[in-house]
Amino acid sequence: MLNKQFMKGLRLKRATVPSFDAYPFDLPSIRTLDELDFHPKVTFFVGENGMGKSTLLEASAVAAGFNPEGGSLNFNFSTYDSHSVLEEYITMIKGVRRPTDGFFLRAETFYNLATMIEELDSAPGPSPRIIDGFGGVSLHEQSHGESFWATFIHRFRGNGIYSLDEPEAALSPMRQLAMLSRIHDLVCEGSQFIIATHSPILLAYPDAKIVEFTDEGAQVTTLEETSHYQIMKQFFDDKDRMLHHLFNE
Repeated sequence: MLNKQFMKGLRLKRATVPSFDAYPFDLPSIRTLDELDFHPKVTFFVGENGMGKSTLLEASAVAAGFNPEGGSLNFNFSTYDSHSVLEEYITMIKGVRRPTDGFFLRAETFYNLATMIEELDSAPGPSPRIIDGFGGVSLHEQSHGESFWATFIHRFRGNGIYSLDEPEAALSPMRQLAMLSRIHDLVCEGSQFIIATHSPILLAYPDAKIVEFTDEGAQVTTLEETSHYQIMKQFFDDKDRMLHHLFNE
């Protein structure tokens, strides 16, 4: 199965890193990184804020040819240059297959992407409207969650490589469950996903690799072993006790 995936993994070019005492190389997940293998279907990056999961996802997406602020491989714009230099020190290990579609979806810069689509569509010319590939309705004229969902439903066409950075940020729990179903449909159509997330719902996808980023580095784990799952389970198993401790500390 491994030889059928688009991206087999990534490798940090450690010998070229200028210093492991400076950002982003001082992050534990990067400082201890050598090579990371991807699952042929879905690979999740999970961890607390500041552990480097989104930084590594962004670097892998840019190294694969995507615009740092998101979009397809054809998008090339910059609203604010805030991405790290990590992609310059990352080698993507490609498989034998080549995708016919791809998208880098970032919650943080999705507004910038929506604005760029409107600007490109407003320019004169015979080309079809870009927004028609996103459902035909301006992304700015929908709620944040609905515009996210429209992108995921309409723009992701299958047989593609998709990098998603915290896609649950704009989605309700019900939408996250629907997203699981859509991910599965796209996987069955030959797609591969790399997702940075805080959502235990998304992490429940059954045929996936979960990599948790901690102070000790990045380790492969299971849904039930992630701190996100354990905290949520403790809360709903005995929320009154947890709230009592929180309010009385």
